[in-house]
Amino acid sequence: MKKTKLDLQTVVILAMFAAISIVLVYLVHIPIFPSAPYLEYDPADIMIFICSLAISPIWSVVLTVVVSLVQGLLVSGFNLGIIMHIVATGTAALVCGLIYKRRKTLPFAIIGLGAAVLIATAVMVPMNYIFTPIYTGLDRAIVVTLLPFPIIPFNLVKFGINAAVTGLLFKPVIMILRKVGTYD
Repeated sequence: MKKTKLDLQTVVILAMFAAISIVLVYLVHIPIFPSAPYLEYDPADIMIFICSLAISPIWSVVLTVVVSLVQGLLVSGFNLGIIMHIVATGTAALVCGLIYKRRKTLPFAIIGLGAAVLIATAVMVPMNYIFTPIYTGLDRAIVVTLLPFPIIPFNLVKFGINAAVTGLLFKPVIMILRKVGTYD
């Protein structure tokens, strides 16, 4: 599909991806580390990563912003986490899609998804350093001690699961889009 212009077909698919992403973030919250139950896994980024591969990296960033804002409105309340999500997931989806766009093969999809995990995790380090003290009231020195565990491992696990599931679902989603005539 790799569309750069907005047409009705793209709007419908983006809306569908957004709706699925929002339902997933609304329904699924799983703490990964018992010692940090406030860090919860959610699968919302799966649809954003699929969008990056199936439609375009730019539209995946737009989707990230829309999903983050709706999530803030309906699920988590407007907080700094929305900014962190937009920056980390938007950057990851952009990188993933740009790598895959170079050569649309399975190895490049895997490399793109792997890079997305690493980029998102790396981006979350300064984001947590800057925003976590503001959001939680914790001293910045305490946040620094939390970076090696649980913050960095949490982001590796969260984005890793989302990338792995994206890898598993990408081909079936493309097959469905092709069947209904919405994917070239």
